[in-house]
Amino acid sequence: MSRISRLDRSEVTAEMAALYEKAFALRGNVPNMFRVMAHRPEIFATMQAHFGAVLNTGTVSTKLKELIIVRTSQVNVTPYCLASHTILARNLGWTDEQLSHLADWPARADFTPAEKAALRLAETVTRDAHAVSDEQFAELRRFYNEGEIVELLCAIGLFNYFNRFNNALNMEPTKPGEGGCAPAVETSTVN
Repeated sequence: MSRISRLDRSEVTAEMAALYEKAFALRGNVPNMFRVMAHRPEIFATMQAHFGAVLNTGTVSTKLKELIIVRTSQVNVTPYCLASHTILARNLGWTDEQLSHLADWPARADFTPAEKAALRLAETVTRDAHAVSDEQFAELRRFYNEGEIVELLCAIGLFNYFNRFNNALNMEPTKPGEGGCAPAVETSTVN
């Protein structure tokens, strides 16, 4: 059980409810992590914006970003993030076989050299960011331009943040339909 309560849609402001509705429309639920972060609306709103920018902009495919998110979450042993992002990765075209045996990526023939370089980056940064060597960076540059390397690092960094947040709170995976549809609380001040 999560160590901090999750706010239902009926417990948040209209502005926060709009973010809940957007998440619900995209995912069919409002993730538990979002409902916990809603205790601090400014953090929740900026986290949502950053999350969207990291995953949905740039030239690195969302498919590859989801793959490295899954590997980052595997290394960090984060059941919460794995529950949703494994499904998202599968929906983008990664196979159950690839995702179930992702730790064996160096020996697998079903990942390209570029994908392997991104997976190596995810593992290295997650375990010890100081361990990214000049040789590893040269390998990345063979496949990715500087902006794309920034995109990869932002996805890895964002999910290291999310993984640690969720692990510390014992966050439970979100169920379909959870966190939806009650009307928002109107917030007004009475003098």
